[in-house]
Amino acid sequence: MTVPAVGPWQVATVTEIRQETPRVKTFRLALSQSTPRLAGQHFIVRLTAPDGYRAQRSYSVASPPGDDHEVELTVERLPEGEVSMFLHDALVVGDTIEVRGPIGGWFVWNGTDPALLVGGGSGVVPLMSMLRLARRAAAVQTVARLVISVRTPDDLIYAKEMDGPDVTTIYTRQAPPGWARPPNRLSVDDLGPLVRAGTTIFVCGSTSFAEAASMLLLDAGARSDAIRVERFGPTG
Repeated sequence: MTVPAVGPWQVATVTEIRQETPRVKTFRLALSQSTPRLAGQHFIVRLTAPDGYRAQRSYSVASPPGDDHEVELTVERLPEGEVSMFLHDALVVGDTIEVRGPIGGWFVWNGTDPALLVGGGSGVVPLMSMLRLARRAAAVQTVARLVISVRTPDDLIYAKEMDGPDVTTIYTRQAPPGWARPPNRLSVDDLGPLVRAGTTIFVCGSTSFAEAASMLLLDAGARSDAIRVERFGPTG
């Protein structure tokens, strides 16, 4: 699998904004340059103020590879995140921003080898690029399986795409009415049946989630060299 080179800074035009949850939006961007990428990579968004001050932040790509002239970035609005607050509060369709990418060569998936995707909260974003790639390849896909852990139904990003047989949703604080699994943290029982030899496991979420999920996967029998982890901190 050849990892695309990181491209130069380019101008991207906002063509669509979707509200995913009360705190999360997806921004569809039309790129000014052809930019091939792999599922799991991310882009840097750079903002420049009139006085020259700059701020930048990395955001994972949610859309699957295929269209080299467009990407979708899903962004959680963080109270102290100057970039995420601007994107949520000021950006409108038709605006332009500077972006650079794709970035990342470790946390990437080729779309064909078996994969287990384990995400916590907004850590689902790069995993969604992988899941969408798998679903595009086959009407009933079996190559990738997603396990997503969220606090409540209101926190579930891409909720309309999470009802397939290739997704397991874990609610930790409040579950929908009639949900079979009582609210609780992710456990070995949730992951054990999905851990299989020859499967690459991608884990993405906060540092605490990534560490806990990785330990559960090891307890469930996963090989340490089969687990790839991407974690994010509180900055925004």
